[in-house]
Amino acid sequence: MSAATTTTAFLPPALDFELPADLEAHEPPEAQGRTRDDVRLLVSRQAEEPIHARFANLPRFLRPGDLLVINTSATVPAAVVATRPSGDALQLHISTRLENGHWLVEPRDAAPPASLPYTGDLDREVLALPAGATATLLDHFPGSTRLWIAHLDTPEPTVPYLERNGFPIRYSYVKEAWPASAYQNVYASEPGSAEMPSAGRPFTADMITALVVKGVGVAPLVLHTGVSSLEAHERPYPEYYRVPAETARRVNDVRAGGGRVIAVGTTVVRALESAVDDDGRVHPRDGWTGLVVEPARGVRAVDGLITGWHEPQASHLLMLEAIAGHDALSTAYAAAIAHRYHWHEFGDSHLILRTAR
Repeated sequence: MSAATTTTAFLPPALDFELPADLEAHEPPEAQGRTRDDVRLLVSRQAEEPIHARFANLPRFLRPGDLLVINTSATVPAAVVATRPSGDALQLHISTRLENGHWLVEPRDAAPPASLPYTGDLDREVLALPAGATATLLDHFPGSTRLWIAHLDTPEPTVPYLERNGFPIRYSYVKEAWPASAYQNVYASEPGSAEMPSAGRPFTADMITALVVKGVGVAPLVLHTGVSSLEAHERPYPEYYRVPAETARRVNDVRAGGGRVIAVGTTVVRALESAVDDDGRVHPRDGWTGLVVEPARGVRAVDGLITGWHEPQASHLLMLEAIAGHDALSTAYAAAIAHRYHWHEFGDSHLILRTAR
């Protein structure tokens, strides 16, 4: 079943702030001899003052009967070396498979330590990729200056091809290369994401066991996420998702029983909200979703969110505002900056809890 849900053509303004460069996380906590869950956690509960904790303290803030919904999409090494017909080298980030079989890709200039957006014209160029593969750039994705719709010709299915020939996507704030294992959540099982659904990165197997022992449920879904390097106000593109029947049932049962459904990551919110009806019931569903969760729409399926810290004006901030409210979100981000929380996939965490339930 396909669900390509969309909202308005233009996004409303998202939260804006100054992000100091020294608050960007450059490496995973393991590089400093720490565990994954040894990052900071700010807890937001609407009108209440934010609480400062560690991610390892997460079980303190959840109750028996709550349900964590996780995204089990695994990260593939989605960056490959590409060569233009002129012989010039680029990096190509393979982002998202579209419903028509084409792919969204992002060409980038190789600029150590990472890469930079490529701004030249590549219309109809055929880029040579490793192992005899090619990418034909057909057109810009509507509304984007960075993303292209491309036809990929690879000697095997695209995901296995990338696992053999690609390397993890990283940006300039990550100063050195880390192995693919650094970009995997402990519960990841189905390869398909171009970048890690990073809200789940601080979880450890021991923590998940402790949560289950406490009576907190865990239910899976899949949303294969693409590249995160969107420009300010750029509309999110469609992504493939799947909400299994058992997960839909558990979400509905928990909410009917007065428990809270806590999404682990904005990808989980997008998937659940793409599968919910007007009465708040979640249904089994799979397909592509273009849904943008923003304050005017609100949320119907979730009561909280575990997430990272998002860049100024990022569209994800609209989703956070839909869950937390504008004032609470502004307060949380001001507190995070004042208390020097760290941003990006190797950074600190944010637990948003709605108090209506």
